Amino acid sequence: MMFEIASDIKIPLSELQWTFVRSSGPGGQNVNKVASKAVLRWNVAASGLLDTDSMARLAVSYPAHLTKEGELIIASQKTRDAIKNRADCLEKLKAMLLAALKKPKRRIPTRPTKGSIVRRLNDKARRSQKKRNRQKITKADE
Repeated sequence: MMFEIASDIKIPLSELQWTFVRSSGPGGQNVNKVASKAVLRWNVAASGLLDTDSMARLAVSYPAHLTKEGELIIASQKTRDAIKNRADCLEKLKAMLLAALKKPKRRIPTRPTKGSIVRRLNDKARRSQKKRNRQKITKADE
């Protein structure tokens, strides 16, 4: 069995470790009896699914979810149902990985146009003159 992230990226379900604990979310008195919070653990470093660039983007984007050993931890307690929380964890994992796999566009440095430079300098001169006019007039200025 595989969990499909994209058409070419699939995670074996055997790599995903699940634990269910008591949730602090909705449930009334039932919250003290049922372990409905789903916690997903996946060792990204050992998996070898992501290249180093994608792994670095994942670490920068989601530092709170990654341990020092390279294990990704995702939890969900949105609903009172453990199966729905498990599905929510898988959706979160999919969104995280798709964001990490997306290569950022390379920034092409641009230069300001001559017209924008002239406008900026004219605005600066106008502002400077306005502030000079606010100053007190001294005998040396007369």
